Amino acid sequence: MARPEKSAAIAELEELFRSSNAVLLTEYRGLSVEQLKTLRRSLTGIATYSVVKNTLARIAAKNAGVEGLSEDLVGPTAIAFVSGEAVDAAKALRDFAKENEALVIKNGVMDGAALTVEDVKKLADLESREVLLAKAAGVLKAPIAKAAQVFNAPALKTVRTIDALREKQEKAA
Repeated sequence: MARPEKSAAIAELEELFRSSNAVLLTEYRGLSVEQLKTLRRSLTGIATYSVVKNTLARIAAKNAGVEGLSEDLVGPTAIAFVSGEAVDAAKALRDFAKENEALVIKNGVMDGAALTVEDVKKLADLESREVLLAKAAGVLKAPIAKAAQVFNAPALKTVRTIDALREKQEKAA
């Protein structure tokens, strides 16, 4: 690769590192072109999956201030630059790796923190953002509903008392 081409590739990778929510490294040795296409399709809208030259990726990561990847930038490496939810990308990679043992998840970085293989697997086991937000809303709604019942109880008690008094008057009359 000529020097200008390398500089352009480094600049492109650097921009991907900077604009990504998370970065997940994989080894793709033994996967066919068709399998890689399938993997890329499963990551559409979530991440950009690129086969990279390790030296250029190391330089770009260093320039972008991303640390914790250099050790695993060896061998045939492809990087998932996550633009969507990191959980969804981790799930897509985990599910593909279950079906295709040749795909090996190496490590990653999310919000400046290095992720081990175990961290990526834990991330993949999380529920989606929408489900977690719905659960949080449910948890927050419960105390509010209880408070509304407590505040409404005196009025409800008064209404019941009035209804009981009316019934007594109707029976007496």
